[in-house]
Amino acid sequence: MKKVSGREGYDSRKVNRGTGYYVDGNTVRRVEEVPQRKKKQVSAAAQKNRARNMQMSRGYVMFLAVMCVAVLFACVHFLKLKSELTEQKSQLTAEELKYSQLKAENDAYYSETISSVDLDAIRKKAIEELGMKFPTEDQIKHYTPGGSSYVRQYQDVPEQ
Repeated sequence: MKKVSGREGYDSRKVNRGTGYYVDGNTVRRVEEVPQRKKKQVSAAAQKNRARNMQMSRGYVMFLAVMCVAVLFACVHFLKLKSELTEQKSQLTAEELKYSQLKAENDAYYSETISSVDLDAIRKKAIEELGMKFPTEDQIKHYTPGGSSYVRQYQDVPEQ
């Protein structure tokens, strides 16, 4: 340890003002006990007041009981709603699975039906057996629909 006198030789380490020595490191050179404080004497009225304030009144206990019941009810209600939501999600998932299976079956049936139809055989039968012919240009009538995407023909289209 080194004696510190004034400003010269001042080090950034901690300086003990009583002895003028500085401590290098983190070891304790001398342990001093903290003096205990004396307890003040409190009057009997103050002690009685403190004891009364530490006790809970009946109204406060009832308020706490009602609040506990309300919180319990809210928690039970929340859990009930959460379980209903989970059940609805599982039902939705099951319905989506059914839908995708039905769609796949429908697409497979449609593909099978379309592939089973032989258009060349139908054309051949229509031309040879039924005497049908392809239409000529003057037999084709072009019609532009108004607002809908398809046209239903309820009667013959007039020639004009």
